[in-house]
Amino acid sequence: MMRSKNQPSEPQHAYRTATTRRLDQARATITAGAQRSWQWLKTLPQAVLAALKRTSWLTRIILGTIALVLLAIIVFLANPNWNWARGIVSSIASDRLNRAVSIDGNLRVHLFSFTPSATVGGLKIAEPDWAIRAGQKQSLADVQSLTVQTELMPLFIGRLVLPRLEVTKPNVFLYQDKAGQANWDFSDGKKKGEATKLPPIKNFIIREGQIAFNSVQRGITFNGTVNAQEKAGSGRQAFQLTGDGNLNGKVFELEAAGGPLLNIRTDRPYPLQLKARAGNTYLTAKGQVTRPFNLGQLVGDVEVKGNNLADLYYLTGLTLPNTPAYRMSAKVTRDERLYHINGINGRVGGSDLNGALKVELQKDGRPYLTGDLASRSLDFQDLGAVFGATAANTPQGADVSATPAGASTSRRLLPDAPLDVARFRGMDADVRYKAQSVRATPNLPMRQVSLGVDLKKGLMKLNPIDISFAQGRLQGTATIDARTDRQTNTIDLRLTNARIQDFVPDFRGRLPIEGLLSARVQATGTGNSVHKAAATADGQVAVVMPDGTVRQSLAELMGVNPTKGLFLLLSKSAKETPIRCAVANFRVQNGVLQSQQLVLDTEVVQVTGKGTINLGNERLDLVFKGKPKKFRLTHVNAPIIVGGNLAAPKFGIDAKPVLAQAGLAAVFQTVLPFVNIDYARNANCAALEGSAKAKGAIVK
Repeated sequence: MMRSKNQPSEPQHAYRTATTRRLDQARATITAGAQRSWQWLKTLPQAVLAALKRTSWLTRIILGTIALVLLAIIVFLANPNWNWARGIVSSIASDRLNRAVSIDGNLRVHLFSFTPSATVGGLKIAEPDWAIRAGQKQSLADVQSLTVQTELMPLFIGRLVLPRLEVTKPNVFLYQDKAGQANWDFSDGKKKGEATKLPPIKNFIIREGQIAFNSVQRGITFNGTVNAQEKAGSGRQAFQLTGDGNLNGKVFELEAAGGPLLNIRTDRPYPLQLKARAGNTYLTAKGQVTRPFNLGQLVGDVEVKGNNLADLYYLTGLTLPNTPAYRMSAKVTRDERLYHINGINGRVGGSDLNGALKVELQKDGRPYLTGDLASRSLDFQDLGAVFGATAANTPQGADVSATPAGASTSRRLLPDAPLDVARFRGMDADVRYKAQSVRATPNLPMRQVSLGVDLKKGLMKLNPIDISFAQGRLQGTATIDARTDRQTNTIDLRLTNARIQDFVPDFRGRLPIEGLLSARVQATGTGNSVHKAAATADGQVAVVMPDGTVRQSLAELMGVNPTKGLFLLLSKSAKETPIRCAVANFRVQNGVLQSQQLVLDTEVVQVTGKGTINLGNERLDLVFKGKPKKFRLTHVNAPIIVGGNLAAPKFGIDAKPVLAQAGLAAVFQTVLPFVNIDYARNANCAALEGSAKAKGAIVK
């Protein structure tokens, strides 16, 4: 008999029949079990009653009492009025926050829910003890009402999720003393610099919030309002913080805005914008909180401009150098205690600036700044502001009378803007800077600049200092030790193989002198400015020029040979005479450079000098006297005087010896007093150079 195409084979048919039979048996077993269980449940109350009847009366009383207590607890906990527990809750909160916490209003709790909640009325958080001792009387926070709702199931795995957090009329006062202690730091000094972290909040509402901020350390006072609504309407941001105040005597304005705080997800960034103005400093930022309610995870684009980078201390807490007016942008990322400042791009004065920095908040709360900065083209005048020069620190169009506090308005070569020791000690740093080219003055042909800054707890080392010229280099180190009340400053600089003609102006269209120059400066002084440190310095200065050439006309005039010298000068003679050696040695004591050796020895004239350079009042008092090495018909005994201010030296001739010489000529009615009968011998250049070498000058 033929089987149809879709008809199963006999083995398949047998298998299906057996499977159907087993399923029917399983259904019958389950049905029977369910019926027996139902019958048992129906007889359970009768069984319990029968068991109770068989127990003693004492057992029945105990069991009944337990049941009544459990029922009372359930009813009690179900009551939303928990005012009886205000003292307990306040005590626990006070212990956790390290300051007094009180609840003056009602405490209402709803426990029996998959989203239990609590509402606290009249919540007050007092100032910490140190702030109270400092005279702060207001509360850190005074909240009219606080409602917190949490999800029950995540609690069993140790995770806190808040479906709703609602704060009504919070009045918050934030205070920071001169030493940097902050009343919002609840860590009891154990974890300074930790970012604020809140659990996930699905619906965050702030109504009519008031916030006041007073930082004595940074000179900031601020009063603002904060609101966070469930929905953004009419073009307004859902979250807004606005206010104004004062920052270091200047107007301070702040505006922060963000997206809706409704149904925020932890895996979705929260957008945030910030605008701040402090006097002439403007800062704008647009970014995201990458993990909402975790302010330790931020990223954003920041633009800042102002008259002086040092003013950013008040906004950032970073100790930065004085600079001319600037404008910069960067991408800032915060990862807990670490800030990355990448893609720095901008201008400071007439110089461009780019690079990357990193700021790490150390355990003691002080920032540690590291990174590399560079300029393709550095304007040399911008360096003056770094060391406190007020002129270089004055931006274009600014009031020149508004000099920094403590800086002198008189003409000085050495800057006297004081160092802020408190800021200096409040940060550590390890930063490298390099300028690929330098726009300098014609007589300061700098090519490149490299600086290394290492700052540790008030001790700063500039190492290396490396400045290259058209030929030659200036290298060395400098140290500022502000770890104690008596600030000590030390420099050790070497100039090698520099061309003296690169540093002197042309004379009548020609170079007056040529040759290689080497020098060494070692000095230590005290004081909180460049000028004060120089005015108290002790050390030594050695300068040597082992060979070279000088215009013979100038050499003759330095020997005061009015006949030949003036003839060569007026004839514009380019004739040169060799320099056998030139050496200058100074001992520095209490800010005064006292000459030990001043010698310029040429083939025709030997010039010697003596005198002082006072770094305190910046006055010059040097006298040079030349002697010819060959017979000259006339020789005027007229020493050359260099005086005046370091910033504007004055040159002259001491006329007294000339008048005396002329008087003798009148008495004897002869020109004999003008006839040169005193010849100079060649200087012992080897000995002079050896002395300079012993003081650190490089002599080949």
